[in-house]
Amino acid sequence: MNLVIDASVLVKFFLPEILSGQAETLLSRVEEGEIKLRAPDLILPESGNILWKKYRRKELDRSEVGKISGLIESFPLSLEPSKPLMPLAVELAMAYGITVYDSMYLGVAKIFACALITADRKLVEQIRKTEDKRHVIWLGSYEG
Repeated sequence: MNLVIDASVLVKFFLPEILSGQAETLLSRVEEGEIKLRAPDLILPESGNILWKKYRRKELDRSEVGKISGLIESFPLSLEPSKPLMPLAVELAMAYGITVYDSMYLGVAKIFACALITADRKLVEQIRKTEDKRHVIWLGSYEG
């Protein structure tokens, strides 16, 4: 089974945050080989930006950021190049009023006929109002 994850989920594999329990459940299914994770290559700089923000807020120190960055870099995630996703992402962004960044993740989910799992509740609510609602799952409702 394929699932698309965004940066809001990826960082929860490595940091204790709200919904980390659900992220651990997902991660255990990945480790057991039941689920293959995909994402646009955009997930790497987005995850790095989350770590940078936590560093700036003094929630993480430099060595923790480096360690987590390395774990993210080696994480078993199939990355899809952003360039070919761009036309679909822009179209989805205009149609649904969501960012092109978020549309990249939704676009990967549509292409691979699977769901995007996200911790971004606002994004879930926006997509649930569309014909693509089957392509999104809120991490908080994920039970494995």
